[in-house]
Amino acid sequence: MQSRRVSPAVIAFAGGLDAALLLLFVLIGRASHGESLLGVLTTWWPFLAGLAVGWLVTRAWREPLGIRWTGLGIVAVTVLVGLLLRVVSGQGVQLSFVIVTIAVIAVFLLGWRAIGVLVRRLRRRSGPTLERAR
Repeated sequence: MQSRRVSPAVIAFAGGLDAALLLLFVLIGRASHGESLLGVLTTWWPFLAGLAVGWLVTRAWREPLGIRWTGLGIVAVTVLVGLLLRVVSGQGVQLSFVIVTIAVIAVFLLGWRAIGVLVRRLRRRSGPTLERAR
């Protein structure tokens, strides 16, 4: 079976969106604590590093919009590495933070991929219909 080649633009979009959503997660959490920019960066970097490891482990560039292997793998590795790096760097890792982290990162990183899958399916389904209508 021959695999389709993913365009660099799609790969960049997916990686950028993943990173931006992690930043949004951090900004939402830090806003409730009134943290500075340094506080935001201190919280973001472990998860950003985890995201990079997740992309490497899952080879996400091959199927950046995938949910099963790519999405779930990225979520698992991002959370695991991010939390481990927080512990190693002396940042807090309370149970409530772990639970919220897992839930939010999963919803953010899987959610946009699920929307992408839905849009692609709808386009495929309506594509030929639109052509026949013309």
